[in-house]
Amino acid sequence: MEYVNLGKTGLKVSRICLGCMTYGEPLRGAHPWSLPEEASRPFFVKALEAGINFFDTANVYSDGTSEEFLGRAMKDLARREEVVIATKVHGRMRQDANGGGLSRKAIFTEIDASLTRLGMDYVDLYQIHRWDNSTPIEETLEALHDVVKAGKARYIGASSMYAWQFSKALYLSEKHGWTRFVSMQNHYNLLYREEEREMMSLCADQGIGVIPWSPLARGRLTRDWDEATERSGSDAFGKTLYVPEDKKVVEAVSQVATARGISRAQVSLAWMLGKPNVSAPIIGASKLTHLEDAIAAVGLRLEPAEIEALETPYVPHRVAGFS
Repeated sequence: MEYVNLGKTGLKVSRICLGCMTYGEPLRGAHPWSLPEEASRPFFVKALEAGINFFDTANVYSDGTSEEFLGRAMKDLARREEVVIATKVHGRMRQDANGGGLSRKAIFTEIDASLTRLGMDYVDLYQIHRWDNSTPIEETLEALHDVVKAGKARYIGASSMYAWQFSKALYLSEKHGWTRFVSMQNHYNLLYREEEREMMSLCADQGIGVIPWSPLARGRLTRDWDEATERSGSDAFGKTLYVPEDKKVVEAVSQVATARGISRAQVSLAWMLGKPNVSAPIIGASKLTHLEDAIAAVGLRLEPAEIEALETPYVPHRVAGFS
């Protein structure tokens, strides 16, 4: 496994981050395809054996049970100081008026709830899952700063938003002396490259570590365009992200993978790992082969001609994934 600094921090993270949305009680929350605890444990074992030290979850994943599974696995399998644990806040956890969002009240409530589920005293990276239009960003930033100063989080990060919003947040943190975002978890892959217009350059300029979600486009980059899976059949959000023209990119990935004699997942992840300010793609794995492909991609380097073949078929998309 290779390790890099997360942005311009001193925090070392593995080049692959294991996303834990796949692990949680299937009947809790919006992910009926998630794996129960016993079935999820081998993935944590495999990841740690391969040198992966970076794990990402969120309070809303399977109604909090993803955090519980991750916390128990890390307690049994790893030393707390040797792993980097990230979780997120924003989504609705209760139906009352303050049961979601990024108000000071919501953040203080949810960090404590996440730590309880994880069975930990702190998280390494606490991220806002989306932008909250109903709360002044100044309130959110000061609350996150106080969470860090209270020792409940080591660093803070952000997720999908417009570049102007992220720039505003970075400016305000600098102005007020508040803890600054160190990472951006955005939607970025071979099928969706709109982040290259502004966000990726902003992150490079500001020393922000990029940890993309859905680097395999919810599996579309790993299979034939018309092939369906259990998840794709029930993934209403995923159906809003991609367009029929993306089929040409999927075919290009297949051609490069066939010529190399490797999987499409390895090709797609190698392309992303080759981008200069991508720290660690967040991969989901429901089969151990998914995790094996991700690990193998770390040592793979694509030729310029292969990269050109993968990128040329791309067509512009409408902005998606911010809500």
